[in-house]
Amino acid sequence: MTHAPAFRTTHFINGQWSPESDNTFDDCNPLTGEVIASIAAGGRAEGDAAVAAAHAAFPAWAAMTPGERQSLFLKAADITERRHDDAVHLMAVEAGTARAFASFQVRLSANLMRQAASWGYLPYGDLLKSDTPGRMAMVARKPLGVVAGFTPWNGAFYLGWRTFVLPMAFGNTVVIKPSEEAPLSAGLLHAEILEEAGFPAGSFNVVTHAPRQAEPIADAFFESRAVRSINFTGSDKTARILGARAGQTLKRMVLELGGFNPMIILADADLDEAAKAVNFGAFFHQGQICMNTRKVYVAREIHDAFLDRLAARTNSLKAGDPLEAGVVIGPLINDRAVAQTKERLAEALSKGARLVTGGSCDGRVFQPTILANVPQDVLATQGCDETFGPLLVVEAFDDPEQALADAQDTPYGLSAAIMTGNAARGLDMAQRFDTGIVHVNGATMAGEASLPNGGVKDSGWGRSGHYAVEDFTEIRLTTVTSKPGHYPF
Repeated sequence: MTHAPAFRTTHFINGQWSPESDNTFDDCNPLTGEVIASIAAGGRAEGDAAVAAAHAAFPAWAAMTPGERQSLFLKAADITERRHDDAVHLMAVEAGTARAFASFQVRLSANLMRQAASWGYLPYGDLLKSDTPGRMAMVARKPLGVVAGFTPWNGAFYLGWRTFVLPMAFGNTVVIKPSEEAPLSAGLLHAEILEEAGFPAGSFNVVTHAPRQAEPIADAFFESRAVRSINFTGSDKTARILGARAGQTLKRMVLELGGFNPMIILADADLDEAAKAVNFGAFFHQGQICMNTRKVYVAREIHDAFLDRLAARTNSLKAGDPLEAGVVIGPLINDRAVAQTKERLAEALSKGARLVTGGSCDGRVFQPTILANVPQDVLATQGCDETFGPLLVVEAFDDPEQALADAQDTPYGLSAAIMTGNAARGLDMAQRFDTGIVHVNGATMAGEASLPNGGVKDSGWGRSGHYAVEDFTEIRLTTVTSKPGHYPF
């Protein structure tokens, strides 16, 4: 194993790394419990300073030409690729991310920045017809101002970049509060890269906090008039709390939240392709991604044959240390995640569910687990609350239309998938899914920087890719009249 690289561990505010202090918290490896870094534990003062820096930097950043911003994003993309090994190592030891997923995040992040580098050249307004003689009406988009972002620990590196890049590409400045579970790979490493790329002081800022000490920094974000939007990726439970606060101060919000993400496998589906898609969609990153497949509905006539194929693939997945070659199942992020997965598995088994494969746990490494014949009154099979772990429910159906109705009996609406040999039929069913994303003949997860990922219902609102222009800009109407006006008095 190569020596772990060193990373900056203090706040990054107004182009400066804050001095080392005694007010820190331990950032630990979820597999071993080893302390990998002592991270600065900030509070209200750091939050206020970061917001003030972003607010002061906003006019100059917003006024930069598209070409000037493009040059910076392209440099950041190159640096991100150069630091591939650093980022992969960091995601493994801080968030339990297997090498394949970590490497994918690096590539996807660089791709996102290269795409965002051109967004400044997108059309940003319209000329409208007016019923007033001699009047020209113009609608132009303008950036909001300061956007405060909350970045998650799962998919930390790419989702961190998405939180920075989307608002900044449209002329906003940002303040980021990364999750205390992954402060380095969800924010501080990004600050290192943006600093090296030459982004102006104050255009991006990162403040960190100790576990369960986020509130003072959140107060700084919500109580400042300079912060115009809150960009949050995380659980719907936390989003409800933040949404209530945003309503008090009339701030915009962009939310990507959880999902139950069902898949329907019709009788004419290719069973091997379906097994591959489910195996990937359910157990990618130990089931800790918002788009992981949680429940699969399979036509009864192919149920047993499909389950055999799926179990064989799942049993071949290597679990353990994410730094080891070939490991695809690393540790769950913390003991709470392990306990929840164990509890939901135990509840299902106690009520008669059949364990197809998995079910064991070594420390925080939980073997990918498949359940069949699961009663409807257990949490693992209900769409009201996702199990953030490698636990999959497979259910047989007789009527595809009933399966479609059952799959949508959930407050979530992020992603769904349909496997079928008839693409036209799959497309017809897809149009009737009340989700932000539907994949026909693919997994519930599909990562591309240009795609407008996002959900409906309790899975949030807002979209990624260049569609984020709707979320991080506002329109201004300007009229110019060349003839004398006519007024009623």
